[in-house]
Amino acid sequence: QVQLVESGGGLVQAGGSLRLSCAASGRTFSTTAMGWFRQAPGKEREFVAAINWSGGSTDYADSVKGRFTIFRDNAKNTVYLQMNSLKPEDTAVYYCAARKSSYGSRQARAYDYWGQGTQVTVSS
Repeated sequence: QVQLVESGGGLVQAGGSLRLSCAASGRTFSTTAMGWFRQAPGKEREFVAAINWSGGSTDYADSVKGRFTIFRDNAKNTVYLQMNSLKPEDTAVYYCAARKSSYGSRQARAYDYWGQGTQVTVSS
């Protein structure tokens, strides 16, 4: 079993930055792929970024590529999402997810564990 707790969300002006953190419990974190997803009001949950077990492979949605960075610290059982040049359309609840695999996926259904979400609001 893996428990995930996100933090770092908040209100920021357009062009600003935020760093989300996701702390994971469980001894298997270092072999677990992680992902970030987001869901805006009235929209479906969408893929943001994913990272493999070692951090050596990452993947990003086109909408955030070049602005967001996913990285992990296996010694701290934590995965991060650094978000720069934020836009109002980035406003959403951001979810951290873990899957029983060493490799990430863009599909939400591929993930086995989810955090409770953290709100990110970008004002124009």
